[in-house]
Amino acid sequence: MIRLLLAEDQGMMRGALALLLNLEPDMEVVAEAGTGTAALAAALRVRPDVALLDIEMPGGSGLDTAAALRRQLPSCRVLILTTFGRPGYLRRAMEAGARGFLVKDGPVEELAVAVRRVLAGERVVDPALAAAALATGPNPLTEREREVLAAAVDGATVADVAARLHLSESTVRNYLSAAIGKTGTRNRIEAAHTARANGWL
Repeated sequence: MIRLLLAEDQGMMRGALALLLNLEPDMEVVAEAGTGTAALAAALRVRPDVALLDIEMPGGSGLDTAAALRRQLPSCRVLILTTFGRPGYLRRAMEAGARGFLVKDGPVEELAVAVRRVLAGERVVDPALAAAALATGPNPLTEREREVLAAAVDGATVADVAARLHLSESTVRNYLSAAIGKTGTRNRIEAAHTARANGWL
């Protein structure tokens, strides 16, 4: 039996996926979680063969959880499931150690096949998303530029961002200016929108 951990913050979606995967003759969902923190704790407790992780969850994203699993439970294969088919997410997932990346709107049969392939050591990536990731190119933003842009996304002033990140206001302006230039946008709102749409934030 393939032992699965299912981490998805939407309870109805998590329950439906668990029900469908448990119908597979060679699969058993041995743990479910609604947050990244709970997923990591459950994985360390039950030691699944494969962890199916949503990207956007409270208490740590699926990307954070994938990276933690790579360090703390390297025998567990990670397959990212997401509603958000953004090229930057795919790159970040692979960098975090995920072996697969699928968009949730595919048929459940494809998910079961992907689980088996990931367990066998293969990489499984949604083909349309792989093509988009190659076309988009790598994330042009540095870690600090992403951090500053993310802190400014909610309309925070330069002074607010500087205080929150323990930076000078001129440093924040420099990072925002760099992010705007690299995203080819006119202001930080557009830069944040472009970065988020590409999965860079």
